[in-house]
Amino acid sequence: MRPNGSWQAVARKDLLATSLPLRALAYLVTGAVVGVVVLASLVVSLTAGALLTVFLVGVPLLAVPVVAAVPLGALERRRLRIMDAEPAPSPHRPARPGPRGWLGTRLREQATWRALAYTGLLAVVLGPIELIAVTYGLLVPLVMICAPISVAEAGSIVLLKFWPLDSLAEAFAAALLGIAVLVLAAYPITALATAHALLARLLLTKAESGERLAELTRSRSRLVEAFEAERRRIERDLHDGAQQRLVALTMTLGLAKVSPGEEAAQLVARAHEEAKLALAEIRDLIRGIHPRILVDRGLPAAVAELADRSPVPVEVDVDVPRLPGPVESVAYFVVSEGLANVAKHSGAERAWVRGRLDGRQLTVEIRDDGVGGADVTAGTGLAGLADRVSVVEGRLMLASPPGGPTLLRAEIECLPALP
Repeated sequence: MRPNGSWQAVARKDLLATSLPLRALAYLVTGAVVGVVVLASLVVSLTAGALLTVFLVGVPLLAVPVVAAVPLGALERRRLRIMDAEPAPSPHRPARPGPRGWLGTRLREQATWRALAYTGLLAVVLGPIELIAVTYGLLVPLVMICAPISVAEAGSIVLLKFWPLDSLAEAFAAALLGIAVLVLAAYPITALATAHALLARLLLTKAESGERLAELTRSRSRLVEAFEAERRRIERDLHDGAQQRLVALTMTLGLAKVSPGEEAAQLVARAHEEAKLALAEIRDLIRGIHPRILVDRGLPAAVAELADRSPVPVEVDVDVPRLPGPVESVAYFVVSEGLANVAKHSGAERAWVRGRLDGRQLTVEIRDDGVGGADVTAGTGLAGLADRVSVVEGRLMLASPPGGPTLLRAEIECLPALP
């Protein structure tokens, strides 16, 4: 297992024998490039906005850094994978549909303003520091290491604008010093990259505790209502379905007891059919509560059974180990509700289900080629799924533009269950 970007990893005695210094260098190089681009973009945006404000045209340009901080934060969370194998979850809540809904949601989040603060730090502080660190920690030692080649071609050079080298012996001495500097620079470079990664994770991945508590309170209220509605549905299904069949079965058997030979046999045969139908209805009801195949064989087999029952052809690609029961149950119902919506509303010809466990994050995706236009706020099914997912510290995301395609994605933090 590779060491992650933490201070414990930096303090390891065998640091140079690990991949962390190279990954730290890659993190700093890409950070310096991103920092330069962000700084140039901020200067252009703010300057143009300030100059054009008198014409009211520049006011939207002044808001560009705020809006751009959100995708930059997503990019930086992806860059964290260079330093750390742990996933970097997004702190943003699912946004309301449409550009105005997205903008309104993002402007009310603390996470957006933390991302803006990180953008300023990256452009003004972190980017320039990392550019200097890469220059003096990598480029200068490389120039020193290449000194023998330059001396062999030119005869004599002035290394780094201040060190005259007139012979190959002096050039090789400079090269050896460059190698030593390159080795020693691995430690401050790794420490700087680790500090940057920890700061990025602190600013760009932490959800607001107040918002999280409020959302959990709302989710709990909705879940209580959903469980009560589910209880009433089960009670109604038992009363209208299995119970009525069992009553008919009892009456049929009662008639068979007082009927003569052949008529009694016909009544018993009819009672047998009623018993099979009652068993089928009870079995379907139990499957809707918690399928047995999910307990016995896990999520891949349960999803494959859902795909077999779907009227729309479904291609399944779920490759995950056994997971904790609550996680498997939530993932199963996400797929179940997703495929039910595909069959009922999408008009799709095909659907795809994909599931992967990346570190501690389970990702489940349901995609179709239908007409799109799905909306979490339009009904109770997807909203209920979002509440289920939030209970296990997960997120539910929906992308369904008019005309399609539709992508329903659930991300759930979990640990693999013991076999």
